[in-house]
Amino acid sequence: MGAEALTYGESMREPGGWWQRKSTPAKVETYTRWSFHFFAVIEVVSLGLPILGGIPGWLAGLLLVLVVGHAVACAVTASRALDWTRGRREQPVHTLWTLGAVTAAVSVTAIVIAEHGPGGDAVDSATGGIFSVVLIFGAGVFAMGVRDRRRVYGLVAGFAVGSGVVAFPLGLPGAATLLTMLAVLLGAGFLAFTSAFSVWLLNAVYELDEARETRARLAVAEERLRFGRDLHDVMGRNLAVIALKSELAVQLTRRGRPEAEEQMVEVQRIARESQREVRDVVRGYREADLGVELAGAQGVLQAAGIHCTFAADGEATAGLAADVQSALAWVVREATTNVLRHGDAGWCVVSVRVSDGRVVLSVENDGVGAGAGSRGGGPGGGGSRAEGFGVEGSGAEGSGAEGSGAEGFGVGGFGVGGSGLVGLRERLAAVEGTLEAGPVGEGVFRVVASVPLRVREVTG
Repeated sequence: MGAEALTYGESMREPGGWWQRKSTPAKVETYTRWSFHFFAVIEVVSLGLPILGGIPGWLAGLLLVLVVGHAVACAVTASRALDWTRGRREQPVHTLWTLGAVTAAVSVTAIVIAEHGPGGDAVDSATGGIFSVVLIFGAGVFAMGVRDRRRVYGLVAGFAVGSGVVAFPLGLPGAATLLTMLAVLLGAGFLAFTSAFSVWLLNAVYELDEARETRARLAVAEERLRFGRDLHDVMGRNLAVIALKSELAVQLTRRGRPEAEEQMVEVQRIARESQREVRDVVRGYREADLGVELAGAQGVLQAAGIHCTFAADGEATAGLAADVQSALAWVVREATTNVLRHGDAGWCVVSVRVSDGRVVLSVENDGVGAGAGSRGGGPGGGGSRAEGFGVEGSGAEGSGAEGSGAEGFGVGGFGVGGSGLVGLRERLAAVEGTLEAGPVGEGVFRVVASVPLRVREVTG
């Protein structure tokens, strides 16, 4: 516990550590949110500098207060509208109406000062800019709180028409009014499109992340179904035979027939055979093929958007003994699932080679930062979230006659306390193999399994 706290404290002090701990959707949301806040800064800077540079006295202070107030209203509205699009709160109707009222008040005040206030080119330029820019930013941010596309179009057109309806009666010339309407229409349309596209992109990133999680959960469910089918195939027939022979033995015993003993001996034999077969299913030695697992891992990782590189030596994959293939296949399955369910990997490298009479399987990825991480990976780390692909309640301590248990080939578990790592080491120990797992650099996690090279015996 103390080591974990120390590691977490060190990561908190690292520059940019808070950003590295965020998932990809969270990073995109943070970028989007602060982009809209930066729009408010742009509004203040673009309008505040002309005010401070050319308008003296109380008028400059008034205009600056109006601009800052509108920028703050835009930032608050953008933040709440973004929360609404993510389903974290109700539609901020009152905030939107407040933004509309502030936009109208600032724009009307600016045009009134321009036409009826103190003259001068500096005043006209500053108030004219305030009038147009406030309407543009107001319409762009307001569009974030509207989902229907037609309403967005109507909103932009309404702001453009409203600028003319307000400006012309207050004394702005006709040509200037038309130019102002056109500027508001184009600027508000561009900003509204930017807002809508940013929200759409953010939602798409979250949906892709959810689809990735769903794919991983489906893989878990599929393996559990496979385990259930195997268990049913093994136990269904044998239990039916045991029931029939037990009933026959009861009938023979009631009749005093000596054949009852033979039937009970047969029941005992079938029960022992069922126990052995169930043990094999639980250990996962059935249908575990290295080639199949390598091909399946490549397809799943590529479907998840992870760039995959597979380098397999033909000598290392062809003709291996069945128990060696099974052990290595489980390493591929466990490590691949760990890449999918934990971390935020962008690439994964899987290699199988022969070195010094041993088959070496290596799975390396860059997904340490947000998932498996340094805390769950190394020899000194704690166990990560290991969701077994086998029966629930199994783990390192095992179950069954031999205490093997149904170790889930679940995700993670790459720590001393993780059932996944313990299960893999048990499988590899059965073929005199070894396993190493842990971070090997900044943001890189590696799993290496090594077993003696033994080929499949071929009989004539």
